[in-house]
Amino acid sequence: MSVTWRGLAVLSLLMSTPAIADEPGVSATEIKIGGVFPFSGPASSIGLVGKGLMAYVQSVNDRGGINGRKINYIAYDDAYSPPKAVEQVRKLVESDEVAFMFGQLGTPGLSATAKYLRTKGVPSIAIVSGSSKFTDVTSYPLTTTGLVSYETEGKIYAKYLTKALPNAKYAILYQNDDLGKDYVNAFKSFLGKDYDRRVFSASYEVSEPTVDSQITTLKSSGAEALMIAGTPKFAAQAIRQASVIGWKATVIVNFPSGSVGGTLAPAGLDKSVGVIVGTINKDVVDPRWKDDPAIQAYRAFVDKYLPGVDVTNGSYLTGYQQGILLEQILRQCGDDLSRKNVLAQAKNLRDFVVPTALPGIKVNTSEAENMIWTQMRLQRWSGSTWEAFGEVLDAKSE
Repeated sequence: MSVTWRGLAVLSLLMSTPAIADEPGVSATEIKIGGVFPFSGPASSIGLVGKGLMAYVQSVNDRGGINGRKINYIAYDDAYSPPKAVEQVRKLVESDEVAFMFGQLGTPGLSATAKYLRTKGVPSIAIVSGSSKFTDVTSYPLTTTGLVSYETEGKIYAKYLTKALPNAKYAILYQNDDLGKDYVNAFKSFLGKDYDRRVFSASYEVSEPTVDSQITTLKSSGAEALMIAGTPKFAAQAIRQASVIGWKATVIVNFPSGSVGGTLAPAGLDKSVGVIVGTINKDVVDPRWKDDPAIQAYRAFVDKYLPGVDVTNGSYLTGYQQGILLEQILRQCGDDLSRKNVLAQAKNLRDFVVPTALPGIKVNTSEAENMIWTQMRLQRWSGSTWEAFGEVLDAKSE
């Protein structure tokens, strides 16, 4: 009889314990999550997003994890190389057996690995790319995006320029990949038949040492505005070269290059005066937010988990915000950490407020809307801080 009761007790325990044995990367004490970043190579400055995210995960684990589980976040370097991204993602899925991918960064690598992840049934949540193709939920059903789409951002800039400089010519320097081309296409879409008459563009490859010649060529077009659609290293070069050759254009940089520490400081803070960017974030160095609890919490986080880094580098803040989103999604999952539920919760964020985001900016996702961020506000560099202007603009702004 004792054997029978013992057997019933074991059966009862098994029935009352959530089924986790068949869920990849999930145990009673941890969940494995994967990420790939350009920690080295030509885009290493934005690879710092991964460092910020990893630090936030450590802070979560120091607080005891989520729902009794620690996060085992495994991040690899792809050096902004698509073949390397494929290699690292396969390793994460097949060797490390992660539950899902979170925060993978870099449009080229994401493009190279998306089909593989879909075939394997692995969700790829909050990818750090604004490439508009990833917002197509039919083609990318297992994906949510972690940046305002480049197409939406580009239209916001085109709209601003047509109001600020209605009769001017515009120049676009763009990275010759999906990232850069999305901004060009946004200008084409917004300006329509006037695009060819009013816009001059030049591209660059990430393997090029500088973009000085492209900037000199674009200046000769007579354009009164310069839109820079690329990554921080090249955006910094472009801002500096425009200043050196005396081009007094209205300069706009894209959000991935909107960091003070990553772009404006290398370009020269004095040479960057007047630069405009769209953002979702409160500015860490803006005196207006000095006493803001969210910014104070972020500074304390940096002091503890990223000691010695440049707090003005926006890539760390982006990683921190990614961590907040990951924590929220996992909390919403409860004890059901199946890939199906992780994806469902990632697409079920309702008026979620990330504390370091600007007032009025909220996160809303759904089965039909996989973009975590859909709003921005423009800001201008004064020489010492960003000065926000205008209203919060959403994804429908044209």
